[in-house]
Amino acid sequence: MKVSKIGLISKKLEKINEQFPVQDMLFQTGQVSQFASGIYAYGHIPFLAKTNIKNIVSDVLTKYGCAEISLPLLQPESMWEESGRLQKYIDEHVMFRCLTKEGNYCLAPTAEEAVVAFAKERLKSYKQLPVTFFQIGDKFRNELRARGFLLRGKQFEMMDAYSFGRNEDDLVVEYNNMKKAYIEIFEKLGLNVQPVGADSGSIGGNKSEEFMCVSSIGEDNVLFDEKSGKAFNSELLDREDGAKYLKDVYGIENVDNLKSQKAVELGHIFQLGDKYAKSMNATFIDNNGKSQYFQMGCYGIGVSRTLAMVYENSLVNGDLKSVEICLPLCVAPYVLYIVPKLDDEECSQKSLNIYNALEERGVKVLYDDRAELSIGAKVKDSKITGTPYVAILGNTLKEDYIEVENNKTGNKMRFSVDEFIEKITQLQKEKINNKYLEDLN
Repeated sequence: MKVSKIGLISKKLEKINEQFPVQDMLFQTGQVSQFASGIYAYGHIPFLAKTNIKNIVSDVLTKYGCAEISLPLLQPESMWEESGRLQKYIDEHVMFRCLTKEGNYCLAPTAEEAVVAFAKERLKSYKQLPVTFFQIGDKFRNELRARGFLLRGKQFEMMDAYSFGRNEDDLVVEYNNMKKAYIEIFEKLGLNVQPVGADSGSIGGNKSEEFMCVSSIGEDNVLFDEKSGKAFNSELLDREDGAKYLKDVYGIENVDNLKSQKAVELGHIFQLGDKYAKSMNATFIDNNGKSQYFQMGCYGIGVSRTLAMVYENSLVNGDLKSVEICLPLCVAPYVLYIVPKLDDEECSQKSLNIYNALEERGVKVLYDDRAELSIGAKVKDSKITGTPYVAILGNTLKEDYIEVENNKTGNKMRFSVDEFIEKITQLQKEKINNKYLEDLN
């Protein structure tokens, strides 16, 4: 892809938001745009990075036996009346509504109602259970305190999954299965995330855990018990029976010994039980021919929020005047940023030939064809796109070698032209495994 086509703004950054430096850089360089508070547009590179995250989530969940589906974003309010949640969401001003003469609808803030209606038509017998459905798509919540750019928006992308089982044993098995899948997903993304005990909130259910990424930019407080290694959201202390709950469930005798850290919630898993199955009369026939309510679990990962954390964690330097990032190889849309010497006809043609050779091999490469910018400005732009590697194709081509810089470490490697093409091609193939050029030497 030629850089002139992607809408990147090459400019000197103005005063950077110290709390969210990378996301602020994305806005200043046109990679993300705000249409209104909590409503954003994604430019070419962040959009593709988000797509790569979704692909990783989908691949891992499929590996763990979950089936991907698609539920409607526009939902009839009658479903929400059936579950008993409609008025609560209206009263709390969370729901975006669409009131028409033909009926009232809402933009989905979550999908428990829709998935129960979906499952009721398909899951009739105990022989079909347990199953877990998941989808990845937009959700809408009227967040009154939209903050942290992509960390909390009114429209956001989310993976939401729902398990249906015969009994509590099925529920626990599916819940633990999803917990393992979440840990694998965040490990692949290079995020230090751990499950912590949490309050179930408006979703409900008997047990829930949040997947927290420890970070100074977080708005949640995670409490750690250093003796047992157990962790939970400080919100549990706000319960009327907070101290007793921690003692009964976590064995925490003295809350004064707990250590606190800021964290960002990236995922949440719930054991719902039969709450929604009962309210919406969702049943199956068991092995004795009797009607039983499904035992459900629900599971969510904030995809756009995870993207924001991947970006913030990709900061290479601490100089807020010149933000430089390097995305994980598995997330970065392009593995290499080519800076050709355009004012030299021989170098320019050889650079274009190398770019075309890589393109023909299916390698995702950015080629900076902007004649109005200096080589230095282009190298700087390679470091704000998050591309893992940059290569200046200049006079060294006449000596038949290319120098490649790792944008994360600053390390430089030298290859012959043919070797360079082979190495970058192999890098593209190993991309999903996060294997870098240093690993391929």
